[in-house]
Amino acid sequence: MKVAIVQVKPRKGDVEANMRALGDAFEQLIADNAPDLIVLPEAALTGYFLEGAVYDLSFRAEELAERIAGLWRERGEARRAVDIALGFYENDGGTYYNAALYVNVEPDGERLLHVHRKMFLPTYGVFDEERFLSRGRRLEAFDTRFGRMALLICEDAWHAIVPTVAAVKGARILLIPSASPGRGFEGPGELETVTRWKHMLQLYASEHGVYIIYAGLTGFEGGKGMTGSSSIVDPRGELLAVAPVLGPCIVRAEIEPREIDVARASLPLLGDLQAVLPDLLADVFQETT
Repeated sequence: MKVAIVQVKPRKGDVEANMRALGDAFEQLIADNAPDLIVLPEAALTGYFLEGAVYDLSFRAEELAERIAGLWRERGEARRAVDIALGFYENDGGTYYNAALYVNVEPDGERLLHVHRKMFLPTYGVFDEERFLSRGRRLEAFDTRFGRMALLICEDAWHAIVPTVAAVKGARILLIPSASPGRGFEGPGELETVTRWKHMLQLYASEHGVYIIYAGLTGFEGGKGMTGSSSIVDPRGELLAVAPVLGPCIVRAEIEPREIDVARASLPLLGDLQAVLPDLLADVFQETT
């Protein structure tokens, strides 16, 4: 299974320019061994720090899926199927979310397989998401032609319970669109934010025996720098590919879903968790009632 992350540096608020840039990326992908799955960051077509402009730059999920599929058939390869996941601001009948969609694009049409709405909306530091957006209330795993997956968006993944629940619900691949501003310095040449993301993703992947595909926004918005660093992690926690912090780029890797079964057999932590989790949850809720 061939995977490509398109790490983008969107023009803030310029949807049409960002769509053209995505079309250029599709052409590049087709010219060089087309992937089966393409993953883009959080707020990939608009930029992240929109504040009140989010209401004018949001999409209905079905309409965006149709538009992305049409762009692939126009600029990519009309005769070849591809799956695409990307983050966007969603307008669901006047309720607005930070969301991500997963669409299967076929030569004769497309199927919107899943929409995830960000559950943890940060309101600290430079963030003010919950002022403008509603939070999602469900985490679901969903079936694709490559196996069961789950979508998490940025801070969702900073709460260990979220990837854990996704894995317990059967997800074998976690897709994480993100827009993460850089903070602090871990050491020479590396931001603290980047180091923490890398360690978290490797830990989650190895603990649950899942592939993780992390797509990070890059570029600067209002003086705040997004940390890029898109990466693909295998079920043993090994980094298969890593993008730089700065600059748009394409990151590629081939993954083998059967490796998930091998990793889980050699370190059956997920199986142990599934057996013990009901008792843990019963104990937690008994203490809080």
